[in-house]
Amino acid sequence: MPKAATNGVELEYELTGPEDGPPLLLVGGLGVQIISWTETFVAALADRGFRVIAYDNRDIGLSTKHDDWGPADIKTAFKQARAKEKVEAPYTLEDMADDAAGLLEALGIDKAHIVGSSNGGAIAQTLAIRHPDKIATMVSIMATSGRRGLPRPEGEVAEWLARPRNPSGTREGAMDEAVSTSHLIGSPGFPRDEQVLRDRAGRLYDRSFYPAGNSRHLLASIASGDGRAARLGEITAPTLVIHGRDDPLVDLACAEDVQKTIPGAEMLVIDGMGHDYPDGAVPQIADAVLDNAKRANG
Repeated sequence: MPKAATNGVELEYELTGPEDGPPLLLVGGLGVQIISWTETFVAALADRGFRVIAYDNRDIGLSTKHDDWGPADIKTAFKQARAKEKVEAPYTLEDMADDAAGLLEALGIDKAHIVGSSNGGAIAQTLAIRHPDKIATMVSIMATSGRRGLPRPEGEVAEWLARPRNPSGTREGAMDEAVSTSHLIGSPGFPRDEQVLRDRAGRLYDRSFYPAGNSRHLLASIASGDGRAARLGEITAPTLVIHGRDDPLVDLACAEDVQKTIPGAEMLVIDGMGHDYPDGAVPQIADAVLDNAKRANG
């Protein structure tokens, strides 16, 4: 796969779909690699005519790593954030949004449809605030506004979020964790194929097992604070918010806050969907992305 140099880092990326299709940039969340996006989802977008751009955020996959920082102390960072103390981090969501804008520049793309998922939704929102000229439309999926006072993960889900990924460090451990994570935060209303989950986890492990990057992605989100929420009203791109009604990681109220704050934003709530992309929900999601993209011409 090719790399693009931008904003002081190199980003690995991949292009799928018709070369003359409207560009659509997929912005991933915590630890998401290019191949984390399901084949079903990418194919559905390409089949609807989009030129899909998937990339590894900085500090994950095959993009530039920040090895000199070391693993993030997430529990301490959460305590500092709750106390409204400064959280030190090697980069912020603003840096990651600038990376995305720079990738589009490097590819010679003036404007693109943006689809951000989970923490990638927060990056997409930040991108739309900082680089409005780069955004044709935006879709924020499984993401929060970051506003203080919104529901937070609780219990086992909160503990999962703060702990290191795959502490065993083994390929088998990564595969086991993919299955257990799916049971914890996945979609209860859709069937899950555990062998598919295990196979994808194995490929991700082989491509780049780098849990420190995952922790620093979360640190970047914590360090960025809640300032984004106050600026969501500045977003002018046609926006769609998609969320699972049964998401235990990002409460539906967090997505509703995004929709209510961005002028003219529309919302799609999918029953039975948790914090993942079940194949059964992909056609509905892809159709909604296409319908939102058409708003760019309206």
